[in-house]
Amino acid sequence: MLIDNFVRMSNQPNNPLHGKTLKYILEQLVEYYEWSDLSERVNIRCFKSNPSIKSCLAFLRRTPWAREKVEDLYLSVLKYMD
Repeated sequence: MLIDNFVRMSNQPNNPLHGKTLKYILEQLVEYYEWSDLSERVNIRCFKSNPSIKSCLAFLRRTPWAREKVEDLYLSVLKYMD
């Protein structure tokens, strides 16, 4: 099992999300957009109502469609973040 995970991870040299945790991605987006703008771009209640990294991470880890939207937004603005 451990070897399978290693092989999968090493086979993604062109994946811009490779090696980036969901926490890192969310922190970068919050720093770039602030919560209010982020909630306009991704319509998720945890971004609008008393947002925190911890509560949003819990939601995103349980909700694949929301995580995908956040990752897609991150990929679309990645070139502007540096």
